[in-house]
Amino acid sequence: PIAGSMMLAAVLLKLGGYGIIRMTPTNTLTPLIYPTIAMAMWGIIMTGLTCLRKTDLKALIAYSSVGHMGLVISATLIQTPWSTSGAMILMVAHGLTSSMLFCLANMLYERTNTRMLITMRGMQKAMPLMTTYWLIANLTNLALPPTINLIGEIQIMTTLFNWSPLTIMMSTMGTVITAIYSLQMFMTSQQGHLTKDSKEVYPTQTRELLIMILHALPILLLTLNSELIH
Repeated sequence: PIAGSMMLAAVLLKLGGYGIIRMTPTNTLTPLIYPTIAMAMWGIIMTGLTCLRKTDLKALIAYSSVGHMGLVISATLIQTPWSTSGAMILMVAHGLTSSMLFCLANMLYERTNTRMLITMRGMQKAMPLMTTYWLIANLTNLALPPTINLIGEIQIMTTLFNWSPLTIMMSTMGTVITAIYSLQMFMTSQQGHLTKDSKEVYPTQTRELLIMILHALPILLLTLNSELIH
């Protein structure tokens, strides 16, 4: 269910990140940190490449969440104040952004009865206002300046580079791939011609717009004052 996916992305994943932050300082198996960070960085690239070939919209958003959590795991294991701060910022930003994307995907599913990207094309003509929120969600997902997503990713990438300069290659590649599949998801679902089944799509409802505003407004407020997270 989409409500379960929203709760998973916004709350449960963040509880896991909080648990890692609290438990990592008590970890005596320090040598295990190195292979774990390496696997997390590799996972960022592999989930991004998986997203590039996904045709299921919900699965694409879910794999995107896994990639962002790889950055959080890497940052929490390094155990510096700068990395922990970046992990917290990225977790809050990702919770709002991923939940918003899942909700938008469900709105399209309710109207088209399919999760395949190719059958959702042209939604800008049917729901032009919802396209605005699609654009906001995808731009925050790819960490567009000056959103809090970018602040968290820059802090984490800086910490990783100070820990090991080799990580800059993998984290940068993951960021580029994230931008590619985010824009691809937006262009595929919103641009193009409407399919025959989508021409009778009912317009956006007030309830749906309220949900979108309640996701977008905290992102805007936290972008203007990111110190609220600490």
